[in-house]
Amino acid sequence: MISIDALSVQFSGTTLFSGVSFVINENDKIALMGKNGAGKSTLLKIIAGAYKPTSGSVSAPKEFVVAYLPQHLLTEDHCTVFEETSKAFASIFAMKNEIDALNKELETRTDYESDEYSKIIQDVTDLSEKFYSIEEVNYEAEVEKVLKGLGFLREDFNRPSSEFSGGWRMRIELAKILLVKPDLILLDEPTNHMDIESIQWLEDFLINSAKAVVVISHDKAFVDNITNRTIEVTMGRIYDYKVNYTRYLELRKERREQQQKQYEEQQRVIADIQQFIDRFKGTYSKTLQVQSRVKTLEKIELIEVDEVDSSALRLTFPPSLRSGNYPLIVTELSKKYGNHVVFNDASLTIERGQKVAFVGRNGEGKSTLVKAILGEIEFDGKLELGHNAQVGYFAQNQASLLDETLSVYETIDRIAVGDIRSKIKDMLGAFMFSGDDIHKKVKSLSGGEKTRLALMKLLLEPVNFLILDEPTNHLDMKTKDIIKDALKEFDGTLVLVSHDRDFLDGLVTKVYEFGNKRVKEHFEDINGFLARKKMENLRDIEKK
Repeated sequence: MISIDALSVQFSGTTLFSGVSFVINENDKIALMGKNGAGKSTLLKIIAGAYKPTSGSVSAPKEFVVAYLPQHLLTEDHCTVFEETSKAFASIFAMKNEIDALNKELETRTDYESDEYSKIIQDVTDLSEKFYSIEEVNYEAEVEKVLKGLGFLREDFNRPSSEFSGGWRMRIELAKILLVKPDLILLDEPTNHMDIESIQWLEDFLINSAKAVVVISHDKAFVDNITNRTIEVTMGRIYDYKVNYTRYLELRKERREQQQKQYEEQQRVIADIQQFIDRFKGTYSKTLQVQSRVKTLEKIELIEVDEVDSSALRLTFPPSLRSGNYPLIVTELSKKYGNHVVFNDASLTIERGQKVAFVGRNGEGKSTLVKAILGEIEFDGKLELGHNAQVGYFAQNQASLLDETLSVYETIDRIAVGDIRSKIKDMLGAFMFSGDDIHKKVKSLSGGEKTRLALMKLLLEPVNFLILDEPTNHLDMKTKDIIKDALKEFDGTLVLVSHDRDFLDGLVTKVYEFGNKRVKEHFEDINGFLARKKMENLRDIEKK
């Protein structure tokens, strides 16, 4: 369907990847995997036509439609949400206007025998055939359906899109892509700014309504649910697996074990040959044998073992004071901004050592309650922090609070205490800071690097009540696993505001659901909560 042939990309003399070839077939749902810096986003941009490779080509059938959602949007617009989303149908509206204009011209012309008149008739015929072959669509209903599926409320439709955060603007762009119904959808970290319900809606769309999809995502559950093929970018080449992410991990492990065996065997052969050369070099009777072995050594094509992160680092939290039995008690708490009620009469009690999740659609009050806990806003009702509660908070803008004059190493060195000080470089390596990176100034880091550093900094501070607001947005799967393991062993109290189901799985034992101006308590883990919610949604559909 679309063919990628011998792609190579070089930056400043460094080869990112070389000779990459594969075909994307109709209905392929592909996860593009690899460590940070391997070239995944660059490959996606090349397929989208937004970036030119050093060599190689991408070919597709005529009128093949590719839609691309980048990780970061820089666009600004002054349309309303509904107007901006309706631009998905701009080409269809333009086609209709062109047909109308050509027909109007035919009505006024009298040069029926001229070549120009014949050309206009031919153009009208071609355009009309194309226009009327498009399935009739109720455009407004389609726009509304997609926007609501992605979490927008009806009252949001007429608000200027400029009023929305980057995450919500990303959803507008995604809505436009979904409405175009392209032959291939390219998505770079699409779930970073979505709540769980919106992710489930997107999953359903991609599985049941989309054609081919290529996605880069660190959300393991999302990737597993939607993909049937995994392409790994590593060490300048690709490996293509016709399986989902979880099975790919198993096959990759087997492949690397085989590579390691072959590498070790080859190294033994090379050592034996080199030993013979060193021993008999200069011995007249062995000259021909030595020369033969030198040539053999030169011809050997060295086996490379794909990059494997061998660090077995385990993060552990520093000791802190023991809190009281109930670090947080909230009683009939309400909050509103003007006439807008966020939630009413919220009551919850969190016991020492509990790990709970705050979930729900964006704008339903999760961050508002966190701000109340931190004492940043006024509210009606009662909120008590327990005895000796030491709160550590990771906000989505935590990266902006780092001291930009310090280096990466200095940032961690200033707060690390005890045995962990001897492992600072290993820890930084686990968070993808290695080599010269650890001496970079914070001000020169990317947004994702700053986020990782801010999270690492928080995990080293002595606290007994952690509140983490979307901590995994910029983390790869390995780093998330390290943090998740550390949080499992954390003996304090944890509140997680997150849409990452895989991260929450096995970590939280209670879920607080925010929605309809209420906060509802569920005594179950995230899988139990999601399974039951899906059943409720099916019953609702049946009732309708």
